[in-house]
Amino acid sequence: MSQLMENEAFKAFTTYAAIVTLKMILMGPVTVYFRFTRKSFINEEDVAWKSEEQKKLLLKTHPDVERARRCHYNDLENIIPFFFIGLLYALSGPELSSALLHFRIFTAARIFHSFAYILVLPQPSRAISYFLGMLVTFSMAYSLLSKVFFL
Repeated sequence: MSQLMENEAFKAFTTYAAIVTLKMILMGPVTVYFRFTRKSFINEEDVAWKSEEQKKLLLKTHPDVERARRCHYNDLENIIPFFFIGLLYALSGPELSSALLHFRIFTAARIFHSFAYILVLPQPSRAISYFLGMLVTFSMAYSLLSKVFFL
């Protein structure tokens, strides 16, 4: 473990992985916020104490809630692969400047993507941030495979 903590690229990875993890975790409370402010619940038990008439009004979807859910789901689709590829990349001994560039761009792209999604910024802002994050992950995978390709 002490050897890992001497690896600057690994320390950088842990920093940026922690940032995007916290960002992903925060999407849960964002969804809850929209559920309560838009009065949009999906499960019967969430409104069990309400009258039947109120339940009919509250058990519905809302575009803002669904947008937050899709944003959270998109994080899962992109951040989890970043964890695996980024960890292997960091352990493969990249130049620190290259590793920092990859991790910082990915983190910034994911944070911007969430703002673009939740605040409904005009396209192609969200698409650019999505593809930028994917490009970073593919770049790390390419670098990793070009170093340790075994067949």
